[in-house]
Amino acid sequence: MKKLMFVLASLALSVFSVQGVYAQCGSSNKAKAVQTSYTNGGEKDVVDIAIGSTDHTTLVAAVQAAGLVETLKSDGPFTIFAPTNAAFDKLPDGTVATLLKPENKGQLTSILTYHVVNGKLDSGAVVDAIKKGNGKVEVTTIQGGTLTAMMKDGAVWLKDENGGMAKIIAVDLEGTNGTIHVIDGVVLPK
Repeated sequence: MKKLMFVLASLALSVFSVQGVYAQCGSSNKAKAVQTSYTNGGEKDVVDIAIGSTDHTTLVAAVQAAGLVETLKSDGPFTIFAPTNAAFDKLPDGTVATLLKPENKGQLTSILTYHVVNGKLDSGAVVDAIKKGNGKVEVTTIQGGTLTAMMKDGAVWLKDENGGMAKIIAVDLEGTNGTIHVIDGVVLPK
């Protein structure tokens, strides 16, 4: 188990891993983590890690429909905030099915790339970055929008440009070309 301290500053490069069922923030707050068949060995890229997770089948289908597999298998490095299947289920009925249609590929791509940041950002210094940022820190996504990270109830949360919130529930799933942090909501660009 690792302390859940998530930095969204582009200089963070340390590598940790989440193993087991819980990621901790501080010594008393626990956030349920997502199980994945991925084992740390640095042999899988971020797409392979997502494919190995039964909690990310919707995300994998969306990445495939958007034609982003090849991009996300490239050298990167990337930091991906990966919504779980349950996160996609929180969207209004029919949203995912509509986004997966070929005619909506542009909108789907925009949403998915809003979950990706250039660079390999680990969880090692998030609390310091948030403190240095007077309680929050902003990061620019490859979609061009911004996400704001903040502490709330002892956990790290992402706030999208529309005010939507997603909690980070697992951190530092390391791949050969980046890092995945699992979130419990879908963040949306303006």
